[in-house]
Amino acid sequence: MPVRRETSFRVPVPSIIPICALVTKNTQPDVLIMGAGVIGLSLAWELANRDQRVLLVDSGQAGQASWAGAGILPAAATTGIRDPYESLKALSHQLHAQWSERLRAATGIDTEYNRCGGLHVARSPAEAATLAANEFWWQEHGIRSQLLEPAELKALEPHLKADFRAAWRLPDECQLRNPRHLRALSVACQKMGVQLREDDAVVKLLTDGKRVTGWLTAQGAVLTADNYCICSGAWARQSLDELKIPNGILPVRGQMVLFRGPRPLLGQIVNEGNRYLVPRRDGRLLAGSVEEEVGYVCETTDIALQGIQDWATELLPALKQCSVEKTWAGLRPGSFDGLPYLGLVPTTENLFLAAGHFRSGLHLSCGTAVVMADMIEGRPDRFDVTPFRVGRG
Repeated sequence: MPVRRETSFRVPVPSIIPICALVTKNTQPDVLIMGAGVIGLSLAWELANRDQRVLLVDSGQAGQASWAGAGILPAAATTGIRDPYESLKALSHQLHAQWSERLRAATGIDTEYNRCGGLHVARSPAEAATLAANEFWWQEHGIRSQLLEPAELKALEPHLKADFRAAWRLPDECQLRNPRHLRALSVACQKMGVQLREDDAVVKLLTDGKRVTGWLTAQGAVLTADNYCICSGAWARQSLDELKIPNGILPVRGQMVLFRGPRPLLGQIVNEGNRYLVPRRDGRLLAGSVEEEVGYVCETTDIALQGIQDWATELLPALKQCSVEKTWAGLRPGSFDGLPYLGLVPTTENLFLAAGHFRSGLHLSCGTAVVMADMIEGRPDRFDVTPFRVGRG
């Protein structure tokens, strides 16, 4: 089956983070958020639900930087949580189920949140050993898991190739559809009074000592608020560099293949290492992905797409009978230590940052929104957020 190469969008690399819109004195928001991806939209909605006036601004269209993912929500710890990152994951995982219902009630949009479960499979001895070691971690942290015998795997997923050295099922792994989730967040934000402005660029951060006093845009507008938060993903690095704040944010490209068939071929997510198959209810199936450090280049490549397709059809031979509906690339906001940056930007009193979530932006978005809203409002931290401090490197 030939691979059809397609780039769904190209994000320009501006000299500084783009945003948009005019703000008058009569409509000055409490919080200005830069970046209308899943982190920015989630934070805006959380703040709006706390009666904060919010202006959400972006260089392009709301959600364009976050729709490219597969929508996987990995199972999270429920007990024995001591690590701050696991605390953030657990909070967010719990909130996703609640938010899906709240978003549906507020907008009528079904995000297709689904606790479908996930399979973690291994074909090499090393991969099988890794999964066996993971069992102890799952048990310690209250994550339900089941080692499947070959016959059990065949009965569960008859279309899946069954010659694995090991296969584990995690019933609490979930998924949702990124574009629908982002659309629901955008609509919900606007219903709550969030101002959503698109297609402009910030050319300068205005400061007075330790306080940010405004954002100057390419259109000549000065956007002002009491507090400011940068949620612009991989492009957050540019704002931090302007302020001479050390950071390890970098873009990491991923690529995806979308198959379309007449009916679902899988009932749950399949994970092998960093690659995955994600079935949708309508027969579509997502296959991904790769990790490429190529700067701000958001384009697909034939070699990566072919590699993904070969891997996917090897695990699920029935995909050879399905068409490739679409392919695309996206840029993940990586960080040097794998942890996001959450908190107050050093040397400032009212500028915050929430970026660097790498492959987990969607999964961590709800928890990030709550944690950041608490910080902006000056509330006590729900858990130790020191590992996420801005300026750590």
